[in-house]
Amino acid sequence: MKVYNVTRYRVLALILSAVLILGFWGYTLFVNGGFNFGIDFKAGLNITADVPAAGDEEAIRKALAEFSPQVQTAGEKDGRFIIRIADNDSVDNFQQTTSAKVSGILKKEFGSMTVVNEEYIGSGFAGSLATQTIWITLIALGLILLYIWVRFKLNYAVSAIAAVFHDVLFLLGFIGAFQLEFSTATIAAVLTIIGYSLNDTIVIFDRIRENSRIVKDKSFKDVVNISISQSLSRTLITSITTLLAVVAILVFAVGSIQTFALSLAVGVIVGTYSSLFIASPILLAWHERESAKVHKSMSGTSSSSHAPSSSPKVKAVNQPEPVKQTAEEIAQATEKRARAKAKKKKKKK
Repeated sequence: MKVYNVTRYRVLALILSAVLILGFWGYTLFVNGGFNFGIDFKAGLNITADVPAAGDEEAIRKALAEFSPQVQTAGEKDGRFIIRIADNDSVDNFQQTTSAKVSGILKKEFGSMTVVNEEYIGSGFAGSLATQTIWITLIALGLILLYIWVRFKLNYAVSAIAAVFHDVLFLLGFIGAFQLEFSTATIAAVLTIIGYSLNDTIVIFDRIRENSRIVKDKSFKDVVNISISQSLSRTLITSITTLLAVVAILVFAVGSIQTFALSLAVGVIVGTYSSLFIASPILLAWHERESAKVHKSMSGTSSSSHAPSSSPKVKAVNQPEPVKQTAEEIAQATEKRARAKAKKKKKKK
């Protein structure tokens, strides 16, 4: 097995991520003026209507292009659609005026149209939904931090959460920069990517922890590189397989589902990148910082004691040098340890 020196590029990776994230967010805030929020996060009108002659969502969308509506098929009945139109405060009596216009256009375009249900979503409800979304995301990240802290150590937990924050900031910046619609589907994509990225990171961290117990003659940096190299094929195969399914949805879907698929595709790529080039290097930097502190305190203690020792000198005994392990031997030892654990669990059952 070839060992890749992934940590060699950690500074370059951090600079690249910082430039892209700041660039996306800067473009979103100062050029676009913010996110392109869907009707889920602002006031608007929901109309459920039967339009048998329309055929598909795209026909409804083209007919009502002046309203920039969200359109989706409702249930299993043919010709039933849910039409969402945002309230941009440009029309008085928005609900009555817009509803009448929509009905008139659809009847003129398709011959017949029946309103099944109609409801207006106020700005207060949309605002509370946005607040709930933020809290749900923060609570999820907090629980993830607690879980990894319990399973591993604090440094592993902080490194994993830093990588997750990187993924979320990158994905949201991408969505804002390209003015993709920010809806509940976007939140679902973000939460999905959090879980996906975290899974990749935990697999690599678990390998690092196991190799740290087995490998005694190599530095922690070497252990990290070996662990990433051992997990690389699994990580890439999983990501490529997931991307194939997501790209299929992206090609054939329309509307909010297409935006969801595009967000997932970007998130999978960024999540794989962060697991390899962000999470593990942050863990390595933490370990090097702690090691430097320990080394500094030990050197300070040794330099403070200058008094000669009165005890007789003891001849140093030549200790055997530790046997150096190759990457293949480390991988075999890791697998052997895993099999031994599995056997113990079977015996307990």
